Amino acid sequence: MKYLDGKNIRLRAPEPEDLDVLYQWENNTDIWLVSNTIVPFSKHILKKYIETAHLDIYETRQLRFMIQTIGEDPKTIGTIDLFDFDPYHCRAGIGILIGDEDSRKKGFAQDALKTVISYAFSVLKLHQLYCHINPANESSIQLFKHCGFEISGEKKDWMWTNNGWINEFVFQLINPI
Repeated sequence: MKYLDGKNIRLRAPEPEDLDVLYQWENNTDIWLVSNTIVPFSKHILKKYIETAHLDIYETRQLRFMIQTIGEDPKTIGTIDLFDFDPYHCRAGIGILIGDEDSRKKGFAQDALKTVISYAFSVLKLHQLYCHINPANESSIQLFKHCGFEISGEKKDWMWTNNGWINEFVFQLINPI
């Protein structure tokens, strides 16, 4: 197994051909709460991002992988990001999006998450990964728990929504090695 290949997915760098799908996903207001976004992205900004995606994680402190299915007709179905990379404390945040709705609940997110965990711990030599999840997001909670993450805290009244304040769980996964 290559470290960027899972069972049914391949993680790859963003390409210019990904511009339209990234534009669609980044501007989907239904996921802004999850991605902590409150403004739309222009194609110009996303194009510039793709042009700099080759830069080293030690320089940019972030890394985005495109999630692509493996098979006869590969399809780009989502993204998985490492962010807030801290090489001194050997940790990073992690976030995942399966933007292609037809590809959700088919095991691709778990496959991608396990693949990035392996990469983060074996290649980047990280000590831990963490993420923040809305307590109402049961799918993400189950995904991260299934991959070994544990709730380490809860931030009260952390996110403002149209329905009022909501809490946010903090999940951590410590490298067992």
